[in-house]
Amino acid sequence: MISLDFKKIMKKVSETDFSFIEGRVKKVIGLTVEVEGMRAFVGEVCTIFNEKNRPISCEVVGFKDDNVILMPLGELTGISPGCKVISAGKPLNVKCSEELFGKVLDGLGNPIDGSELKSNIEYSLENEPPDPLKRERIKNILPTGVRAIDGFLTCGEGQRVGIFAGSGVGKSTTLGMIAKYAEADVNVIALIGERGREVRDFIERDLGPEGMKKSIVVCATSDKPALVRLKGAFTATAIAEYFRDKGKKVILMMDSVTRFAMAQREIGLAIGEPPATKGYTPSVFAMLPKLMERSGMSDKGSITAFYTVLVDGDDFNEPIADAVRGILDGHIVLSRALAAKNHFPAIDILASISRLMSEIASDDHKKAASFARDLLATYKDSEDLINLGAYVKGSNQKIDTAITYNDVINNFLKQGIRENSNFKDSIIQLTQMFN
Repeated sequence: MISLDFKKIMKKVSETDFSFIEGRVKKVIGLTVEVEGMRAFVGEVCTIFNEKNRPISCEVVGFKDDNVILMPLGELTGISPGCKVISAGKPLNVKCSEELFGKVLDGLGNPIDGSELKSNIEYSLENEPPDPLKRERIKNILPTGVRAIDGFLTCGEGQRVGIFAGSGVGKSTTLGMIAKYAEADVNVIALIGERGREVRDFIERDLGPEGMKKSIVVCATSDKPALVRLKGAFTATAIAEYFRDKGKKVILMMDSVTRFAMAQREIGLAIGEPPATKGYTPSVFAMLPKLMERSGMSDKGSITAFYTVLVDGDDFNEPIADAVRGILDGHIVLSRALAAKNHFPAIDILASISRLMSEIASDDHKKAASFARDLLATYKDSEDLINLGAYVKGSNQKIDTAITYNDVINNFLKQGIRENSNFKDSIIQLTQMFN
């Protein structure tokens, strides 16, 4: 008769995976490392021990014949043929807890100051988006403290919005204002592919001590490997999901989606994926909704997301901008022409839209915003005639009204960096503007 202990041992043996967990480096091509003699799954973390026995973390990104293709999460220096590779048997995770507040993390979720995180709670970087049928509908307004957004592009709690602009038009500064003044419990800010100099500038100048108190910054600068830049976006999203699952009102900001897409393009091209639209590989356009659908409402809490898009050559119809606009619930366009006129924030109201404003704003609010938009459009259409002095007052009543209120509306839209605009006061000011 077989003993009970022996049965347990046999069951354990039958459930154990005896796959090869150790391999050897075969060759390095560009950004990738080819490993032989090992079996692993896509997304699994592996460690290469270089010639000085220093561990280098990598991730499985594909396969070629019977070999595994890895991409490093660090530098390839010191790796040679025959170096030992060990698989961890799990994908990347990030430690999450309240101790993250006020910290600056690298792209993999480790504190940049070298401190240790004590939390045992880990969230996967590859979580699935909430079930569409379990998502709560967006019903509540999220005040951002920015008059132009609150008045004309009202955001809902759990909405996902894109901020589109060329370089140097004020994306980071606008994000900093939202981080400081928006009514949220937690800010998770992902700085992806930023210049090293800009990181400290953003933290100290745009965010400041006031914004940093309730913020967590994930930073993967442009000098980091493409995989680290890519993972930085997923790390920030996983941290935001942790706080959403605790019932918090979370704001997730990512600057920028374009550099996230460029990182994925580097990876795709390195593993042999063919370039498609403007050199971007097909995986880029598959990755964007995979990332952005994870934010928004769930049955526990909300993640209101602001994703910046660095448009190439101020072309708002370039592939990444076009793809992102189709995924998100609204877009805010920053205009270089307005920035040149010292109009800050340089939000082009006529080119921007919030797809949820009509559902969450009051009737008086919508009526006033619609009337103001109409006047801005009328003035823009007639601006050349007005500036040339060719327009005669009294020729068109609508143009006369647009001229009368143009400065009033633009003064409402302008706002200082350190000026916090109360939502109720902003709406009262807008609705009483035309009385």
